[in-house]
Amino acid sequence: MAVEDLLVSVADGLKEQLEPNETEDVRLLQKAMMLYRQGAVQQLRIDEESRMLRAVVQDVMPVKVEFDLDFPQMSKCGCPGDWPCRHVLAVFLAGYAQYYSVANWMEEWREPAREMKQVTRLGMQTAKDLVKANAILKPDYERWVESMATSFDAILRSKQYSSPYVVAELFPIYERRVQAGRLVDLEWRPLYTLIANVVAFRLLAALSADLGHTEEMIKRAYLHLLNGLVDDAEELTEKISQRTVPFDFDEFVEKFSHDTTELLVCAQGLEYERIYLYRMLWTNLFKKKAWREEENERVGGRLKGLEDWQNPLPLLIGGIHQNLMLEEEERALGKMNSIEERYLLPYLLYWIDLFTGMKAWKRAEPLVEVLVVRMRRYLEFLGSYHACTSFTRLAVRAISPYCVESGRFELYEKMLLQTLPYSFYEYEQILFQRGQYDRWGELYSFVGIPFGDLPKDRVKVVEKEQPEALFGLLHQTVQHEIDVKNRSSYKAAVRHLKKLRTLYKKTKRVDEWQFFLDTLLEKTKRLRAFHEECKRSKLIDA
Repeated sequence: MAVEDLLVSVADGLKEQLEPNETEDVRLLQKAMMLYRQGAVQQLRIDEESRMLRAVVQDVMPVKVEFDLDFPQMSKCGCPGDWPCRHVLAVFLAGYAQYYSVANWMEEWREPAREMKQVTRLGMQTAKDLVKANAILKPDYERWVESMATSFDAILRSKQYSSPYVVAELFPIYERRVQAGRLVDLEWRPLYTLIANVVAFRLLAALSADLGHTEEMIKRAYLHLLNGLVDDAEELTEKISQRTVPFDFDEFVEKFSHDTTELLVCAQGLEYERIYLYRMLWTNLFKKKAWREEENERVGGRLKGLEDWQNPLPLLIGGIHQNLMLEEEERALGKMNSIEERYLLPYLLYWIDLFTGMKAWKRAEPLVEVLVVRMRRYLEFLGSYHACTSFTRLAVRAISPYCVESGRFELYEKMLLQTLPYSFYEYEQILFQRGQYDRWGELYSFVGIPFGDLPKDRVKVVEKEQPEALFGLLHQTVQHEIDVKNRSSYKAAVRHLKKLRTLYKKTKRVDEWQFFLDTLLEKTKRLRAFHEECKRSKLIDA
């Protein structure tokens, strides 16, 4: 890549890193601009071969700067400041000026901040106008939703913009507008607020898709807003479902249930959040069988009408959920079989937790069995040790109530075996508590933990109750130390051999010990240092 192209790439990267709405970033770039405009960047050299900008910056004290165009964060500066300091930025600006306009770059960098201020002012003004025009809404579901959507469009779609931070700035204005329109009647407020939360979530998800925001952009700027809407909706749903509500609520709730299908298709991203909100509502609020049957038909129809480019997973999970709520387990399991582990298993834990929480053990059983059978492949997909360990703990915790209540300990143990080494500590504990010391020792051997790293209190118990369970671990550790082939490892191997000799004598298997030792010495006869350590410790005769 040519130097001028590298400069463009670096310029784009700095736009992402330096926020025009952060005071510290603004001041830093202002200082860099001052150094550049005052001609403080001297002896500038552009080295195309090494792709470096080299210069001396005449600040309070002169400092040498080497700006790495391939890896800007590896740039060097004579000052003690962290990356990016004002000196390296000044050198970048001087280098950029050799090919492009620094003024234009600064204007582009400032644009999101200017845009945010303009849109915020517009949004605030629009919100005020809307509040004046329509402060209180009578109970009318269609009018509620229309008013919420109109307010959302007026405030968050009032101007073309792409910055996710503008969304985060404007959304609270929209929320205040919706709160201002709450009904006076306290009885209706929870339902109104719940509907407002779900509508806002759906519209915000759709907006993020329209603006082309990636998951990373959403996470940095306004995922907390979406999560807050889900949390509030869950709390409100619980409140509504636990109290006696007016008969008029049924009509509103039924209409509300029809619109929730849109949660599954309103965007391509935010799958987990959309599915969680959908399932929560259909579990705790929309409980009538007729409603669930209608929704099952709607989901099926939407699934058939999907375009090739659209993601079917939310609708598939939604359909499975309706089957389970309608106690159509066979249909649900059939749909699960058609979904790969990497797509299905993150959602499977919800249903297991749901049924075990209801003490519906028979309904939980097939789901637990699916999880156990398909767990290994999912872990292979995850790959990351941290991710595998985290999911394993969630899965083990999810199936534990069922396995204890039904006495299916073999299924619990199968899960632990399927998920090794990520379930090591859970499996180690259960084997030790059961007194299965031989399998406990085999587990440590399988994981490859050296004998010296075993918990000493447990080793004492095993040594007393079933010392032969430690043989395999000690043999493995001895061989590992010998394979390292240095003096300190030979000394460690001899220490473990002496421990092994003691255990063989304790179990009255001296002949086996002697055979093992003779074989080991024959195999290592060329390792003179190892034999010397054996003699020094009187493991063998001098």
